[in-house]
Amino acid sequence: MARIDFHSQVNNKPLYSCRLIRKIMASPREDLPIRNVVVVGSQDFLRQLDELLWTFTATDFLPHAWGSDDFAPETPVVFVDSFEADELEYLPHGDVLIHVGRNLPKSVEALAARFPRIVEIVSTDEADRQAGRERYKAYRDQGHELHNFDQTGQ
Repeated sequence: MARIDFHSQVNNKPLYSCRLIRKIMASPREDLPIRNVVVVGSQDFLRQLDELLWTFTATDFLPHAWGSDDFAPETPVVFVDSFEADELEYLPHGDVLIHVGRNLPKSVEALAARFPRIVEIVSTDEADRQAGRERYKAYRDQGHELHNFDQTGQ
């Protein structure tokens, strides 16, 4: 079973995502020389995140690529716009998956088998919150280890 963390009540989802990616990248594991993060979300959100990763801090560089880029397999942060994206199957890494979208994956079990840690980021938007609740229930019903981090007042 995967560990699934819900970060809920997030006021600024793109900025929060950048900070979370930076934190994950700064916390290497003994068995991995570098953390590998796959971010799944809509094209529009991922474009915004792509731009923000270049500008949100003057001192950090977080190498990232689109899953369809030739150099994606060698890049620690990769963007894909769907759980069913072909490029997701060809990435050699899968340490942490960050989901910034609203859709539930067709196969939670396959996703959990591929990624030992899944992070769901849920904003304060009501439609996003409702979609987050549905994903939480689906993960819980399958017996995954769930943790919620309420970001109210962040």
